Amino acid sequence: MEQLRYPIGPFVSPGQPPAAERKQSIDEIRNMAQVLRAAVLPLTIEQLNTPYRPGGWSVKQVVHHLADNNMNAYLRFKRGLTEEAPEIPSYREELWAELSDYHEEPIETSLALLDSLNRRFAGLLVSLEEEQFNRTFISLMLGTMTLDTAIQRYNWHNRHHLTQITSLIERSGW
Repeated sequence: MEQLRYPIGPFVSPGQPPAAERKQSIDEIRNMAQVLRAAVLPLTIEQLNTPYRPGGWSVKQVVHHLADNNMNAYLRFKRGLTEEAPEIPSYREELWAELSDYHEEPIETSLALLDSLNRRFAGLLVSLEEEQFNRTFISLMLGTMTLDTAIQRYNWHNRHHLTQITSLIERSGW
């Protein structure tokens, strides 16, 4: 069950990345929505409403969660750029996943949001100076983290959920 929940394992920060690795991370943010779209658009309504694991969120809920989480990530990052080590509250993702938009809105709404948001996020990231990636914020759940680490964590989070979806597709033979 743990392999289904965390198919790529826990987040492990590789430390401060070299410039080429950071560029790859920024590209991953920019292209995330297209990769997710390619995985979920062929799915039927029934398949989208299937939990990725017993007791887990449906594929549809995961897609909407990714849009919400990426919005929060973008705002955390901007606060880290413009404030001195701001404290960033978490949000109750499990409660957000029960709200009506997670069940009633089509996934295209969140895919379009992700696409626009992540293009803007990537545009911001490529404009930054090296030392700006060393700025920090304080996550009330995870502690102090640099913006470099935050980027790595956001990408891990996106890959984590994308792999939950693609693993379900593979296991189910869709």
